[in-house]
Amino acid sequence: STAAPLADDSEQGAAFLRGMRQAGYVLGQNLAVERRGARGRIEQLPALAQELIAAGADVLVVNGYRTALAAKATGHPTVVAAGIGDAVVTGLVESLARPGGNITGISESAAELSTKRLGLLKELVPGLRQVAMLWNQDDLGMTLRYRASAQAAESLGVRVQTLGVREPDDFEAAFAAMNADTPDAILMVADTLTNLNRKRVFDYAVERRLPAIYELAFLVRDGGLMSYGPDLGELYERAAALVDRILRGEKPADLPFEQPTRYLFAINLKTAKAIGLEVPPLLLARADEVIE
Repeated sequence: STAAPLADDSEQGAAFLRGMRQAGYVLGQNLAVERRGARGRIEQLPALAQELIAAGADVLVVNGYRTALAAKATGHPTVVAAGIGDAVVTGLVESLARPGGNITGISESAAELSTKRLGLLKELVPGLRQVAMLWNQDDLGMTLRYRASAQAAESLGVRVQTLGVREPDDFEAAFAAMNADTPDAILMVADTLTNLNRKRVFDYAVERRLPAIYELAFLVRDGGLMSYGPDLGELYERAAALVDRILRGEKPADLPFEQPTRYLFAINLKTAKAIGLEVPPLLLARADEVIE
């Protein structure tokens, strides 16, 4: 992981172990899991990948584009659980149907998801004219997700305020830009940098009474207003199923990238109240998770 190592009791870690149990692997019996996390220090990813291989890992399970890039460079069998953007456009694989290298995993439709998120924002804020987009512009996968979001916004007649960040200090500049040209809402593209600074974004949005939408439900549980995105539990269960196939002798090159089948729409009513926003009943009724 680009962040902290995934704990067994985290949403992702628990789902992965659950998926491995379903395939017949029990931690401590016929399954050992080594964990590494760069804790935001991206330059450490290649060394961490080599550490895992040296520790005897048969398969690397990774999250995020740059983690996948580091794993690909080792040539070791790799399963991507989430967060890589468009694997073909970034050059990670030759095609989703036949990856052709040492990586397979779970992909996502960035354009489709971006359109859905912006549509939900427009339902919440009917007069939406300008949306500020925060993303890590040092990450190619996240940049591609931002571009898909920007194109979706333009197709809906919404102007995009471009706020790329590269390091924690850049968030203050992004907030200053929004102070100078106040958007109607915020869309944050999730990666390690933006997730580690999520509380700053939550606090700013509440202070300025700005609606915001995020990509994953845990961000709403932590205080964000609204999210729409794949179910992380499903992604890691399916990553486990792919690991099982590799352990049984199949090659990542021949295993097509899969698509998520479950998407979660989450709303935090406490945050809505804090910014003085009333969520339309029809929108609320469609939520899979409501934090009260």
